[in-house]
Order: sequence, then C-alpha cells, then structure tokens
Amino acid sequence: MIGIVNGLMIILAMVTFLGIVWWAFSRGRAQANNEAAMLPFSLPDEGQAVKREGGSNE
Repeated sequence: MIGIVNGLMIILAMVTFLGIVWWAFSRGRAQANNEAAMLPFSLPDEGQAVKREGGSNE
C-alpha cells in the first residue's frame, strides 16, 4: 500500500514539475522572459561611481 502511495506522489510531483516547465517556456511568456533576461543590463554600472579627490574612494 505504501508503494502505491509513493508511486502516485512521484507521478504527481513529476506532472507538477513538467507543468511548471511547460508554463515557463510557453510562447505567452516569451516577452516576460526576454524582459527578465535584460534586467541586469539595465542597471547602472558600479564601476562608474564618481571618485572624490583625496580621502577614501570606497
């Protein structure tokens, strides 16, 4: 009986995982995925901070 329950839970977990993967890569999510992929490039660069004369440049 425990083996049947374990098997059903594995199948449920696999179907859930495959459903999430299908949803994440579906055509309707393509624009959102592209926007999320470009987020790191829309931030200002950390190395371009203005350095002050004298004192610490931290």
